[in-house]
Amino acid sequence: MNLKATITASILAATSIMLGAFGAHALKELITAERLLTFEVGVRYQMYIALSLLVFAICEDRFQFEIRLVRILMLAGILLFSGSIYLIALSDIWGLNTKILGPLTPIGGLCIILGWTVFVYRVWKVAKKS
Repeated sequence: MNLKATITASILAATSIMLGAFGAHALKELITAERLLTFEVGVRYQMYIALSLLVFAICEDRFQFEIRLVRILMLAGILLFSGSIYLIALSDIWGLNTKILGPLTPIGGLCIILGWTVFVYRVWKVAKKS
């Protein structure tokens, strides 16, 4: 088990729960319904990646390949993806310019996709050797 990765994944999961509660209770009076749905997408994807990273961290010693790049890509991806979504959803409250944030969301999504692609490729390589 990778302790640092387990802690990181657990923090992502915990903050996802906190942000979800914040959105459900505090934000519904402050932002539009559309912005709230956007915020919830960020929360949902953050939890998906947190749980994925937790599984990777706990099972890392079972993989017959290096998992670090997969974790880095997914962590960077969720920080960019969900982080930009949170900022876009809160932009009206904070007066943020969303033009600079817009491109970060798909870049984050691409990082997540690349993380899964690297994982699948490495699993395939190990399976091919067997």
